[in-house]
Amino acid sequence: MEYIIREIKESEYPVLASFLYEAIFIPEGEDKPPKSIIEKPELQLYISGFGKEHDKCLVAETGNKIVGAVWTRIINDYGHIDDETPSLAISLYKEYRNMGIGTGLMAEMLKLLKDNGYKRVSLSVQKANYAASMYKKAGFEVVYENKEEYIMACKL
Repeated sequence: MEYIIREIKESEYPVLASFLYEAIFIPEGEDKPPKSIIEKPELQLYISGFGKEHDKCLVAETGNKIVGAVWTRIINDYGHIDDETPSLAISLYKEYRNMGIGTGLMAEMLKLLKDNGYKRVSLSVQKANYAASMYKKAGFEVVYENKEEYIMACKL
């Protein structure tokens, strides 16, 4: 599948709500939560007021449709390490997964962050999430873990 990766346009920021919902890990056999779950304050901090100084976002587009997004913010979220390290979120619509698009988005975001002088980037991922192995392949290492999730960081 052909796709392009580009920076998000300000007019497209509202699409981040859809990708925030897609980023929620649903274990096998469990029902998807209602879309209203993204209204919770602990999830809104990933997208509310997006466009500030340290906010970065790349999207994957195919056929004039945005099918995936990776974005970073310096926020006190689940994957927070310190106030200089951006937290990363990435997701694709289900039908576009396992095609290499996520790997491409991740590689481009790591390059963008490095080019902008960041030393590392962090994220939180549930241990049962298949994406944890993709993060390891991309260079992320576990810096902390609890019963359910890994906090990972990638040195840039």
